[in-house]
Amino acid sequence: MKTEVQEGKHRYLLLAARFLSWGLVFVVAAGMLSGCRSRDQYKALADKEVYQILQNKWQDQFGEMGNYQINEPNVSITEALPPSRELKLAEAVAVAVSYSREYQTQKESLYRSALSLTGTRHQYARQWFGTIDADYALRNGSDNITANSSAGVNQDYLIGNGIQVATGLAVDWSRFLTGDPRTSLGSVLSATITAPILGAGAGMRARETLTLAERGVLYDIRSFSRQRKTFVISIISDYYNVLQQRDSVAIQESSYKRLIDSTNQLRMEVDVGQRAPYDLGEAEQRLLTAENNLVRTRQRYEQTLDEFKVRLALPTEVDIALAQGELAALEEMGVSLPAYTEQDAIEMALDRRLDLANTVDSLDDAARNLELAGKGLGMQLDLIASANADSMPPTQAARIQFHEGTYGLGLSANLPLDRKSERNAYLTALISYNRQKRTLEEQIETVKLGVRQSYRDLAETAESHRIQMIGYDLAVKRVEVEKLSLKYGRGTVRLLLESEDALVSARNSVVAALVNHMIAKLNFFRDIGVLQVRPDGMWEQVTQ
Repeated sequence: MKTEVQEGKHRYLLLAARFLSWGLVFVVAAGMLSGCRSRDQYKALADKEVYQILQNKWQDQFGEMGNYQINEPNVSITEALPPSRELKLAEAVAVAVSYSREYQTQKESLYRSALSLTGTRHQYARQWFGTIDADYALRNGSDNITANSSAGVNQDYLIGNGIQVATGLAVDWSRFLTGDPRTSLGSVLSATITAPILGAGAGMRARETLTLAERGVLYDIRSFSRQRKTFVISIISDYYNVLQQRDSVAIQESSYKRLIDSTNQLRMEVDVGQRAPYDLGEAEQRLLTAENNLVRTRQRYEQTLDEFKVRLALPTEVDIALAQGELAALEEMGVSLPAYTEQDAIEMALDRRLDLANTVDSLDDAARNLELAGKGLGMQLDLIASANADSMPPTQAARIQFHEGTYGLGLSANLPLDRKSERNAYLTALISYNRQKRTLEEQIETVKLGVRQSYRDLAETAESHRIQMIGYDLAVKRVEVEKLSLKYGRGTVRLLLESEDALVSARNSVVAALVNHMIAKLNFFRDIGVLQVRPDGMWEQVTQ
């Protein structure tokens, strides 16, 4: 009989354990289905929060918002190319800001900065928690199976003057499945207020941590905005460099064809005895040199084009060409100098430069840190108020017994008996502040120097283009003169060949000077802070 009772009790325990296990599995599964999200959902939530931070902190002086999200483009890069596979300048820049690996890295760095801020903000946001536990215990012939859960919310607040408020609400549930069929459901409401009276309290340090995190994202947006301008200028420069290399091929081909015609003409004159054979030999030797130069120029163009493809994140085997009309448009635009005096440019740069604004604000950060470290040297005195109230037992969790709660008010003092670490922290902050002051002073002079250099580069490239144009006109006339002189027996083959080489060099120099001036102008506008990048990736000059 006793054995049957024990076996029945054993079966009951097994049944209860299975019931508890399946119940726990059901609860966990339900929690996962209702509360857990997929990876894509988590990413979408993070994207929404990050991009909202960037939008809130983006200022008009940074330019229009665009090309800052790290989401993958909807189409592949080859599908984004025009059907003709001929890229205009605007199309090349648009591809670069959408697909370039270098630019993607810049965007990811900005995203990570804002993502880090969401974690810092979360420390002072509403935080929910929930746990589920189940236990089986057998002791001295008595067994208990219990299921427990706990849920609640905590939140910290930072108020002005370093006051910190911590609040919490927790709800606990317990159920005894065997042995004791009781159920308990209770809640606890708590709050603590810490207000610094003397010194630097924890709230002040926490607020400074949050302030630095907020300002850090602003600094990174400024840096990203300037990097974006530099990136676009580099793409434009590379684009024109490819066109310049292709134009060099065309120039070399034209020269090679003219040398072929000249050599054929000399060959006929030698055959009829009008020219000495050594003139033909010199021309043929120069023709071979020109052919070799043409091969090298073509290879250099193809290499430059492939390197440009890599910058755009295009496969090198993709067959593309750059619109030659862009170089013609640049030639038609010609050379012009901005209507800024050097002093006007410097003043505008000191007012608009985003990297300089970061340094100025970093000095403010260092000053606040120095003040906070200085407060840590003296006596630390905090006023602390606390409250804790439970609900009515056993199951009335919603009815908080405020009249039976525990309330406290007190002072917490830390006497300045040992301030070695605080002293070291203060001296470190003082050194950092002085160093940041010197950094700002040096950067101001560096900005001035850079603007002066950019201003001189503008003038130099404009003057260089003027000189090269004169040289090109002279080279064209020289070729014509040498052709006529040779035709009427007053010139030499060597002078004609040398004039042809000079013409090739002069034409290349004109194109190079034009491109250099264009890039110098873009760099100048960037350095004085009036260059902005549009959402399509192209640039514009702002004057307000």
